[in-house]
Amino acid sequence: MPVYRLHDTGAAFPPSEHAEGDGLLAVGGDLSPARLVAAYAAGIFPWYSEGQPILWWSPDPRCILAPAGIHVPRSLRKALRSGVFALTLDAAFEEVIRACAKPRKDGGGTWLVPDMVEAYIALHRLGLAHSAEAWHNGELAGGVYGVSLGGAFFGESMFHRVPNAGKAALVHLAQSLAASDFTLLDCQQETANLLRFGAACVPRAEFLERLERALEQPTRRGSWADGIPGLPV
Repeated sequence: MPVYRLHDTGAAFPPSEHAEGDGLLAVGGDLSPARLVAAYAAGIFPWYSEGQPILWWSPDPRCILAPAGIHVPRSLRKALRSGVFALTLDAAFEEVIRACAKPRKDGGGTWLVPDMVEAYIALHRLGLAHSAEAWHNGELAGGVYGVSLGGAFFGESMFHRVPNAGKAALVHLAQSLAASDFTLLDCQQETANLLRFGAACVPRAEFLERLERALEQPTRRGSWADGIPGLPV
């Protein structure tokens, strides 16, 4: 099945079931807030590198985590109990996403091209993209960010400058989501690290069913700095 080419305007996507075997669904379009919201609501996300057109993906299977079911490894539980990290929500979104966009110490590149960074900052300003942070000795030590719609949170990227800091931010995010009745944390791609936290891969059809149920909840807009607000759109 040929990859669908999006128009430069509008926000419509083909059905996710039309994706290629590797999950590639569509090419082109833009990163406007309307397009991004339409994509996430349909279980689709952008992922591309510098010099490529915008690529839109809907992989099968899909890696997900139930926020209430997150598993915290013993060593991390010990670190969290010790108070070595101060944990916050939406306290430093732009710093978190820009840290995620930096090349990795192992020499790996980053898929967070400048246009992507600015697009998610725009979503954050609209109250639809959020971050969780871990602080060590007053400095940002790690964080995670993503997009929130209904009772679903779509995790995008995570970083750390201090061992365990990114993981601590992820745990804080998941526990905060669970306390606010979120039912789905989308992890997109399977990694050994995510599996250790209780993530699992499910068929795309099951993911889309869970997403549909999660989107029955109202979307909470606004900053999460003082907790997750229950303000419907």
